[in-house]
Amino acid sequence: MEDFAIKIDSINKGFKLPNERHTTLKGAIINFRKRGYELQEVLTDFSLTVEKGEFLGILGRNGSGKSTLLKTLSGIYYPDKGNIHINGKLTPFIELGVGFNPELSGKDNVYLNGALLGFSRKEIDAIYEDIVSFAELERFMDQKLKNYSSGMQVRLAFSIAIRADTDILVLDEVLAVGDEAFQRKCYDYFNKLKLEGKTVVLVTHDMSAVKRFCTRAIVINKGRIIFSGDTEGAAKVYRELNLDGTKRTLLENNKKRFKKTQAILSVKTTDEDFKDRSIFEPKEKIRISTTVQIPQSISSPVVQLWFNNPGGTAISSMKVYKKELLKVSKDFKKPITISWLLEGIFNDGQYLITSEVSDEETGDVYEVQKEAYEFEVIGWESPYVLVHVPKKVDIREG
Repeated sequence: MEDFAIKIDSINKGFKLPNERHTTLKGAIINFRKRGYELQEVLTDFSLTVEKGEFLGILGRNGSGKSTLLKTLSGIYYPDKGNIHINGKLTPFIELGVGFNPELSGKDNVYLNGALLGFSRKEIDAIYEDIVSFAELERFMDQKLKNYSSGMQVRLAFSIAIRADTDILVLDEVLAVGDEAFQRKCYDYFNKLKLEGKTVVLVTHDMSAVKRFCTRAIVINKGRIIFSGDTEGAAKVYRELNLDGTKRTLLENNKKRFKKTQAILSVKTTDEDFKDRSIFEPKEKIRISTTVQIPQSISSPVVQLWFNNPGGTAISSMKVYKKELLKVSKDFKKPITISWLLEGIFNDGQYLITSEVSDEETGDVYEVQKEAYEFEVIGWESPYVLVHVPKKVDIREG
């Protein structure tokens, strides 16, 4: 037998996108000969060899061709050009729960889904309790599947799917669904696969999972492999790809978010040296600034700035009062720029800035720019913490 598990020889895969859409049968018939197509090339001259026992991670931004590659590997799509050789039995976990019937109970769906995976009823009988226990759904198996939450359905589907006896597993974004407890079970399962020497192809955005389990990783961009090698190198290339895309997205979003008003003239982030920045790496100091024109009608002005995450959770708040503002201007006729320099302790994620001008004496809010600017922190490797607190360790005996 040959050593490879999967061999892909120069495949191409594209899709025809119609240039015109018709909402009526009459329109479709009249314009039948005029209809044109645009060919979207997703995979181009794509070659890859996966060795037996290899745990391969596949990284790439959305739209890079990852899912198309996995569906082509799984026989859902056929390549337009080139060949794919599979050496062994391949089981795809691309869309967990495909084949579930929402009108049937959880128990009935176990037998239905098991049959689709090739299990006999007797075999399902033998592993049924293990499936239910792993999914933690003992109380819900007699309920209709349509009453399950999406997380419950995923747990059940995953619990069934991992019982399949196979040589090669293709996993697409398994870790992107389910809660932290479910992800831990995924990790335990991955450890088991490594010990058994199974061949695994894993698509995920979770770099910690790639570094922990994968023996090699590739990065795909625009349907081509731009990196193949160790996981550290793949993580660096993938981070740079995301950085370029995030910069463009943030620039566009912030142009839409901020609307200049009478009192609040600008909100932005810069680095420590006042150079414009909207993406920060671990431990980098972040300077958040707002430029305001204090209205003459406010007797005791307060400029406040705070930021929160996209879910609405408040992270921090800073204020500047009248006595501090008077050190810069006595009559407030000219704009004033206030900037706060923050330590780079914040975990990976998006942060939205709100700026406000109010009157301390009356308590009235004169003007507020809610979530007027967005910045992002990337590069930390501990995704489940809120902040990375600076610390010094002192260890003594006795």
